[in-house]
Amino acid sequence: MAVPGGSSALTVTVTYGNEKHSLQVASQEENSQPTVRDMAVLIEQVTGVPVSFQKLIYKGKSLKEMDQPLSTFGVKNGCKVMLIGKRKSPDEEAELKKLKDLETSVEQVAKKIEEINKELGGIQKGFLAKNLQTEALCQLDKRIKGTAEQFMKILEQIDAIIFLMQILRLRYIAKFTKP
Repeated sequence: MAVPGGSSALTVTVTYGNEKHSLQVASQEENSQPTVRDMAVLIEQVTGVPVSFQKLIYKGKSLKEMDQPLSTFGVKNGCKVMLIGKRKSPDEEAELKKLKDLETSVEQVAKKIEEINKELGGIQKGFLAKNLQTEALCQLDKRIKGTAEQFMKILEQIDAIIFLMQILRLRYIAKFTKP
């Protein structure tokens, strides 16, 4: 089936557990064939299984090379592809959001430290009158202490995440090593 730009789309049936999805896979790039990645992205939208968690199987072979055209593997119109993978759980989503929030906090603290460092460098180079330096250094000291406190809170949050991950790891090991 032709799509705008001269490339072709494939209709494939993806089975995931007892679900079946008929998908029209088209290339994201003009004048090229649909790739495994094109199909994987579409599958993520339909099933909720992230691309990184997907294992796609066609005729007993794993489709690992994401940038390869589907035709390389013999995938044609009407073919069936099996999906193995796990959707992200709401708990995982919440933990990922916490990590992204932490990353944002770390970036903000880094910017504050950079600003403080620039101001301190300016004072050291004599860009501020002598009579104003003491007050400016006191203000910088307050900002440094506030920034250090923010950084300590971030470290505590990271410690809590590491602790939680260790507990989950131990539970996982216990679950799969029972006699």
